[in-house]
This record gives sequence, structure tokens and C-alpha cells, in this order.
Amino acid sequence: MTNASSLAEVARVFFKLGCIAFGGPAAHLAMMEDEVVTKRKWMTREHFLDMMGATNLIPGPNSTEMTMHCGHVRAGAAGMWVGGACFIVPAVVTTGLLAWLYVSYGTLPEVAPWVQGIKPAVLAVIAAAVYKLGKKALKSWELGVIGALVVLVCTLGWVNEITALLTAGLLGAGYFTARDRLSTSGIAILPLVMAPAAAKGITTTGVFLSFLKTGAILYGSGYVLFAYLDAELVERGWLTTPELLDAIAMGQFTPGPVLSTATFVGFQLDGIGGALAATAGIFLPSFLFVLLTHRFIVKLRQYPFLSRFLDAVNVAALGVMVAVMITMGQATLADWKGITIAALGAFFTFGPWKLSAMWIIAGGALLGGLLHLV
Repeated sequence: MTNASSLAEVARVFFKLGCIAFGGPAAHLAMMEDEVVTKRKWMTREHFLDMMGATNLIPGPNSTEMTMHCGHVRAGAAGMWVGGACFIVPAVVTTGLLAWLYVSYGTLPEVAPWVQGIKPAVLAVIAAAVYKLGKKALKSWELGVIGALVVLVCTLGWVNEITALLTAGLLGAGYFTARDRLSTSGIAILPLVMAPAAAKGITTTGVFLSFLKTGAILYGSGYVLFAYLDAELVERGWLTTPELLDAIAMGQFTPGPVLSTATFVGFQLDGIGGALAATAGIFLPSFLFVLLTHRFIVKLRQYPFLSRFLDAVNVAALGVMVAVMITMGQATLADWKGITIAALGAFFTFGPWKLSAMWIIAGGALLGGLLHLV
């Protein structure tokens, strides 16, 4: 396949995912694995796991950065830019339109029933990905113990995701190194890049710099974005807390990365120019981090200590996905409607008549809207 054909394929795959990827980072990763590993075989499941584990250790939105890594695998550095951009654009355009409606009319369309139907449906999609990736990641019973511990501590909220991943990686690497009597090797941690704070008063440049700083230091999933933006925008007096909550809600209601919230906030602050500046600022660091780290992921397997570290981080990343699934299940399986949608999603994911993640998500949204009328 020519490079142009590969780029076109990358664009098609990730634009489609950007249009249908509801349910948060865990669901995004599940749909991505189905598209690039199971269906198209761009890479092995182990390579996908390695990229997923490494992505969890760098700042930025994990699922968006995975689209960049996958695009890079398929079509080189150009594929990284195309894959990331095509995944981001549908969410940015949708969120920008909603921001215009919000600013113009002071209200938002009623989408909650449809989203409530999507959430239980994606439980089955996430479970399928955990099952497939887990068969490759669980290379020993010790790794299974590490994964179970990560599920426990993340579900109970004892530590945040990045702490759990780093601790699991170091413990796993140390244990297996000692067990197998291998020589140890140091681990380099990328320094955090701090952009200067925006000047007082709202300007397009100030919006860009503010979101650039946030994108450069944002660890974990996009759902921790509220804490960052609260400190960066609300305390500065640029937004009120209700306005920020509305923006966060729109990022969750739309497909693709939750960080499309930045587009909504940017429009609130400075119109179209602010929306473009905020979007560019929050996503640019992710492209740079992936560009800098992609070539090193394969090389990590050449060093025994780092290979063990990556094995443990991979299992820990799956543990985080399970923890997300448990937490989401507690919130969405509270009534018969959520249980019905989740059961049907599981049937068409694991049963004899398997459907793709796209149809599972679409069916969940449709049922959510219809059952809301009951």
C-alpha cells in the first residue's frame, strides 16, 4: 500500500472513530483496538498494549494520543498528524456548534437521554477489549495480582491513575528483575513542560497559552480536566463555575476526546478565535509528546528491566480500564433501563450474533432515547 493510500486509510478510520467514539477514554481504546488490531491488523496486540502503557505515562489525553501512535505505525509521522487530527475534528466541530448555540441562546439541546443509553452500552465494548488485551498482557499469575491490585486501589479512589501505573510498573520490574536475577536499568522520566501563564485579561494569545499549559501538564483521562480548568479559569475570573460545568458536560456529550471541552470554553471566552486558540493549545503538546516518544516504545523491549516495567504498566492500564468499567457500571446500572441496555450490549458483543462497536453504541443511544419515553 502506498503512503498516500495508508494516509487515506488512517484518515477514514480515525474520522469514523471521532464521529462515534462516545463513552470516554476506556471506550475509545476498546473501539480503537477493534479497528486497528482485530479488523485491520496494523500491529500485534502486544504492540498495541505497549503503546497504550507508554501513553498512560505521558501527559495528555490517552485515547487521543493512541490515535497518533496508531497513525504513526500505519503511515509514519504524517500518519500521526492525520490520525490525531481526524479523531479530534468531529468533536471540535460539534462542540463548537454547541458553544455557539449556548452563547447565542443561553441553552443547550436535550441530549441527556441518548447519552444515558450510550453509557451502559459501552460497558460491553470495554469488557470485550479488556478480555482480548488481557489474554496477551497476563503473561504470569504475578502480573494478574498486580492488575487486580490496581483495579482495587483505583476503584476505591485510594490513588490516582498515574500513581497506580508508575507504582505497578516499578514494583513489577523490580520483582521480576530480582526473581530472574537480571541487571537493573534506570528509567528516564520526561520532564513536564510548563508554558508561561497567560496575561491578565482575555486575549486570543492568552487563551492559547493558558490551554497550552493545561495540555502540557494534564495527566490521566480528560475527566480530570475540570480540576485543571477550575484553577486556571474560574479562580482567574474568566469563567463562572456553572459555565465551566456546562462546558465539561458538552465535552462528555459529544463523541471523541473529552478535551473538546476546550473548544467550548474558548468560544465562551473569545468567540471563534478563542475556540481555535484553545483547541490548538490543549492538543498541541500531545502531538509533540507522541512525536518524541513513539520511536522509543519498541526499543524498550530490548532492555530486560524496561521490558518488565512495560509488562507491569500494560496490566495496570487494563486494571484502570476495569476500574472505570466498575465505576461506570455503578452509575449506569441503577435501574432496569440501564441493565437492559447493558445486557443487550453484552449479548451482541459476546453472543453468537456479534455486532461492531459502532452498532453497539448506536443501538444504546437509540434505546436510551426510546426508553426515556416509557
